[in-house]
This record gives sequence, C-alpha cells and structure tokens, in this order.
Amino acid sequence: MIPIHSPFHGVNEEKYVLDVLRNGETSGGGKYTRSVEKHLSELYHRSTFLVNSCTAALEITAHVMNIQAGDEVILPTYTFPSTANAFLLRGATLRFVDCSAEHPNMDLDHLESLITPKTKAVVALYYGGVALDMERLLTLKNKHQFFLVEEAAQSFGAYYFNGEERNLLGTFGDFAVISFHATKNISAGEGGALIIKDEYYRQQVERLIEKGTNRSGFLRGEVPFYEWTGIGSSYVNSELNAAYLLSQLEDADLYFQIRCERWKKLYEALSEIPDRNFELPYLYSFAEHNAHLFYLTFHNKNSAEIFMSGMKNCGFQAVRHYRCLHSSTYFAPNYTGKHLENAHRFEKVLVRIPFNIENQGGIVESVLKSSSK
Repeated sequence: MIPIHSPFHGVNEEKYVLDVLRNGETSGGGKYTRSVEKHLSELYHRSTFLVNSCTAALEITAHVMNIQAGDEVILPTYTFPSTANAFLLRGATLRFVDCSAEHPNMDLDHLESLITPKTKAVVALYYGGVALDMERLLTLKNKHQFFLVEEAAQSFGAYYFNGEERNLLGTFGDFAVISFHATKNISAGEGGALIIKDEYYRQQVERLIEKGTNRSGFLRGEVPFYEWTGIGSSYVNSELNAAYLLSQLEDADLYFQIRCERWKKLYEALSEIPDRNFELPYLYSFAEHNAHLFYLTFHNKNSAEIFMSGMKNCGFQAVRHYRCLHSSTYFAPNYTGKHLENAHRFEKVLVRIPFNIENQGGIVESVLKSSSK
C-alpha cells in the first residue's frame, strides 16, 4: 500500500545523528538545537524556538498570551484537536469558524461575525500550506486588537503574495507555530517551532520551555547556575531530533522545488480527466503553497467512499482528513453556535490521496479508475 506521505531524508542526516550519538549530548539545548533555531530565526527574521511538538508551541503561546477563563478564542473547526486544546486548557471560551465554500481554510466573513469585545485571540490555520487573505485578516486584527496566532503546522515554506511582496507564512502574527512531525514535508520525527514577533516574550518563552527554569541563560553563560524561576513544563526537543531536522532544513530549498513541480504536474494531469465527479484543490492567486498535501473534493459522501475503496484496491492509501471539532463527541454537548455547513461538507467529501515524490507512478490512472461513475 502506497501511503499518503513518506519521509524526506537530508544528505547529512546520518552524519549528524551519529555525531550526536558519539558525543553523547542527546538532550536538548546543544549545538544542533542552536543550529536549527539559528537557521529558522534567519529565515523568519524573528526569534524562533525548537520544541518537541507543534502542540507544545500552541500551549506555550496560550500561556504567554495569559489566556484565562472569560477570554474568547476564535479558531477553525476544521483542524486538529491540539489547536483547540491549547486554549481550552487555559479556560478559554472557544468560538468555531466555518470553512469557506471553496477551500477548507476558514471563512473570514464568518470569522468577523464572531468577534466580540471578549475576543482575546484569533487562530489562523493554513490548510495544506495555503494562505488566507492576510491583508483582510490583518485589517481585522488592527481594528479589534486581538492576538493573531498563525497555526502554520502544515505551512513551512509557504508564502503569501500580495502582488508586490512575497512573505513567508509565520511572519504575520504575534505568534506562529510550525510542525516538524513525521507527516510534514520537513520533519524531526517529533518536533515543532514557536515564532514570536515581540522580543518582550523571549525570556518567558525560554522559561516555559525549560521546565520553569533559567537553564537557557545558564547554557549561554549568563548565570552561574540555573534554578526555578516560574511556571513551565517539559517542552524541550532532543539533540537527535534536532540533528535529523537540521539536515533536512539544509536541503529544503531543492526538495520544495521538486515537490512543487510534481504537485503541479499531478494537478494538471488530474484536471484532464473528463466528466470528473470531484473538484481539484482551489488555488488562490495570493497563496504560494508548499505542496504539503493533495486532496480531492467529491460531489457527495457516497462518491468519496467508493473512491477510497477503489484506491485501496489499486494499492494507494486514500483517507478523509479532519472531523469538525465543534460537532465532535467531546465538544458537541457544549456547542451553541450555528450549523457550519461548509466544514461539515469537507469532512464528508474531502479525500486525501498520496503525494510523495518517490511514489507517484500510477496515481493518475488509479484516480481515474477509482472515481469513474
């Protein structure tokens, strides 16, 4: 069975990992952690911290923003539970946004309707590495003065283009979170990053990451010993993960170029299938995506189920993606908002198909066979 994704391997991967094993410095905070953070900080032109998951980055963000009971956080319903849990753990009231009609990203009209004086933060998810209309989103932020958190888990290497400037996703909000999970284009196996705009938060973030201590300052030689200085948790990533990640970051530009070229070829090939019972991913003129995933949107649930079964018979994995958070087993009893029509449609008819640059042979033929009416 050809899977949805397969891991990328950097040229120096074994060399770096073996170096960690030989020097014995396997815990976090060593030279590979520092190299990764330096690489990311130079890329985003902001302070960036390597942590053990994107979930951890979200939890740190919620803490630094001092989210409390009574604060409202607006977020998409079509996302992974970590996006919600980070804020729910702090006592926030969650307001869920519907998807847009044409794309799984959130509907900015619906978002605007949910903003109240209690809105403390808006979490902007970029599904498949596809940007939102950032100019409009920033206009709303400036008008209503909320924190903007970029949930850029899938978006490393993706851009927003306004016709004049091309800016990385992760450089627009007060905070941004990136995932380097094994399912992402660039991976640490397990890992994530937190990007902060305001240096005011640096010391607090470092303390939170290092279990409530000033260990980061100790490692830089700023203090003679480290001690408990506040609340924190164990968000550090290991040197092994950092070494694995650094090699991929070094080779990312070429990998993304190849990946995006092959994504485009697959899109063009599938667009030539006559009388399709599915839609291809919607392409916004302002979004330069990173070819994170490939999905098809079927005209109804039954067609999607027949297609997934057919793809399995052809030896290709094909799966649905997120379930709506607002109607989940956990949250549904507490949801009092309106029916989120577009999100419910995507959870029923959106199907992800394999997209990895090593195993694209036969995918077009299998889609054609599996989607035939």
